[in-house]
Amino acid sequence: MADLFSLESTADVSSGGSTGSVRYGSDLDTGVLRRKYNFGDRVSELNIAQDPFFRLVSKLGKSPTDDPEFKFTERRPSWHKRYVYVVDWKASSFSAGDCSSAAQQNANATVTSTLVDGAGDVIYVQVATDYKASGNLTNISGQSSGAFKVGASGTTPAFLLENQLIKINFHSNAAAATAALAFVVEDYIIARVMEVVESSTAVAGVVLKLEVVRPLSSSSNNELSGWGGGGTAEKPASVYDTYNKAISSQLEPARAYVVGTAHGQGTGYPETWKDQPFSTGYGRTQIWKTAMAMDNTTRATVLKYEPNEFARVWREKLVEHKWDIEQSITYGSQYKSSAEWYTQGAVDFILSYGNVFSLSIASKTQDDFLDDMSKFLDPRYNNANATLFFVDTATYNWLHKLSGYFSNNLEISPNFRADMALTGKKKVFGVDISVISTPYGDMNIARNIHLDGSSIKILAINMKHCKYRPLVGNGLNRDTAIYVGVQTLENSGVDRRVDLIQTEAGMEWQMPEAHAYWA
Repeated sequence: MADLFSLESTADVSSGGSTGSVRYGSDLDTGVLRRKYNFGDRVSELNIAQDPFFRLVSKLGKSPTDDPEFKFTERRPSWHKRYVYVVDWKASSFSAGDCSSAAQQNANATVTSTLVDGAGDVIYVQVATDYKASGNLTNISGQSSGAFKVGASGTTPAFLLENQLIKINFHSNAAAATAALAFVVEDYIIARVMEVVESSTAVAGVVLKLEVVRPLSSSSNNELSGWGGGGTAEKPASVYDTYNKAISSQLEPARAYVVGTAHGQGTGYPETWKDQPFSTGYGRTQIWKTAMAMDNTTRATVLKYEPNEFARVWREKLVEHKWDIEQSITYGSQYKSSAEWYTQGAVDFILSYGNVFSLSIASKTQDDFLDDMSKFLDPRYNNANATLFFVDTATYNWLHKLSGYFSNNLEISPNFRADMALTGKKKVFGVDISVISTPYGDMNIARNIHLDGSSIKILAINMKHCKYRPLVGNGLNRDTAIYVGVQTLENSGVDRRVDLIQTEAGMEWQMPEAHAYWA
């Protein structure tokens, strides 16, 4: 028996007729004729965090340039860098060749206590340092490329003058027997500089004739704290590198500092010196272009949801253009080819000039991370904290887990402030920022999906020392300029609208010690 309630087919109904029938027009499907499918008036769209770095640097650090190859100057003070390392010593004056690199055996040799146990004793030391005098350029943690060895060319300490007081650390022979105890300071002397003579050896240093003012308190033989020479395990004779040494536990105990001056009455003007604190860098602007084209027939066609297809595609192209700039200023490398210029990205700059640390989430503890922060924020070679820490997704989660564990499990009382805890969240120009409190100040953490899939765990950038530099001059602004034109399709006579988004800008990076990279 036939189903009396069955209806006719709900499939698409062809318009019928012959293919070329004028009556029925085209064979475009019109959908099921009697079903509505409950189509809404809106369409959902997935929005992602597109360009946190570009967004912030263009808002906080935009500084137009009127030259596509721009230069900038950095200034590094020297008053806190008046330190040297003892690389050799003698009880009497040095003779020619005594301070050659091959003969530096006394930096770790025992100093007989009678030489420095009384005020007025005289001792001769050769000293050198590990930063370049021109520009006051220092070593950067973890950077072997461009590092300055102790006594390298251009590092001669010009600040040592007669009648200055020098503090030199000492440790016992027993402490020097093992590398772990090599830099445990047990005593020190204060000595007045009687004479300064520049070394005429392979080491770019000076020889000081010193009069002991504050002698050793111990009557036993001791060892001068210094760097280089000796051939011991902790200070090999052939190694004068300090870039990979811990500044607080190894370098500082080995340094001798200027600690004032002492002059007699009526002695007149003392000697003086001046530094050269300026160094220069340069950057280049890069041209980004994103184009779109659409014929006028398509532009005039009204569509469902978003009637103007041209406007929809144009919005997508603007986002695409910003995305490309974000990728470039993150990963780009400064380079000049025969036709194109390339600006330098954050990763390339920091890998070349910034502090570099290792970070294995599987094994890195909170203590290890705070040790890194201690090195990164050491005021002796870094005078500015990173204002923003861009992190990949895994590290973003790891930091929140660390701070959450500390806050939730180690809190003693409501009045106890956690040393590493998530203290708040905020938005800065639309970018989500998590604030994590540490003993070295607040860390502003921003998740950056552009770092996912790379070796970078944390990119610490001081936004005060980096600038986005669009090319602007002579009435022209190349910071995301829009160009419009109409072209004719070949052999068709159909006009199409062509729009071009063009940006010409570069990145300026200053104060490399204020940036860091954890990988």
